[in-house]
Amino acid sequence: MTAKVKICGLSTPDSVEAAVAAGAAMVGFVFFPVSPRAITVAEAAALTATVPDGIKRVALSVDADDALLGEITAGAGVDMMQLHGAETPARVADVRAKFGLPVMKVISIASLDDVARAHSYAPVADVLMFDAKPPKDATRPGGNAVAFDWNLIAGETWEKPWVLAGGLTPENVAEAIRVSSAPMVDVSSGVEDGPGIKNVEEIRAFIEAVTAA
Repeated sequence: MTAKVKICGLSTPDSVEAAVAAGAAMVGFVFFPVSPRAITVAEAAALTATVPDGIKRVALSVDADDALLGEITAGAGVDMMQLHGAETPARVADVRAKFGLPVMKVISIASLDDVARAHSYAPVADVLMFDAKPPKDATRPGGNAVAFDWNLIAGETWEKPWVLAGGLTPENVAEAIRVSSAPMVDVSSGVEDGPGIKNVEEIRAFIEAVTAA
């Protein structure tokens, strides 16, 4: 079965159009001011309005408070929340209950202990995402073009749908899927010319590589 694709950090009409046209199953929008991919709720609303039904529109936040999450869910036109910070299982359950949207929880992976910790989120999240731990000097938890050892999750079974992220590119995504058996992959920096600057040809190339895999 062909893996599905999420293109994250979209911020322009051209990049959203390219992701949709190429066959992305999910499109992601960043609400974390430190990120070069960050957009406002109003900007997101204009972009999500162009996304056809059937493609999930995902809002990425990092340890956001209820006020920001309320603004996003009320005005950004999204279908799912992606929690990319240090949110606990209890916080994930709280967000899901308060805002009435499915939640994708991102867990940073660097060791088997992290894989074991990830299982604690399965009862409360709708989708799990496995990303690399950020470099020590990083200012954001994801989008750092860093991969983790995919063998850490090879053969692991999960009771919820899951997504592989971290350092994926059109060149390595087929191998990442082969090693990890990921049912879905997420890319942001791997299809950019520079931080936050999406390359529409790279978006197409990434999805073509996944399809070929």
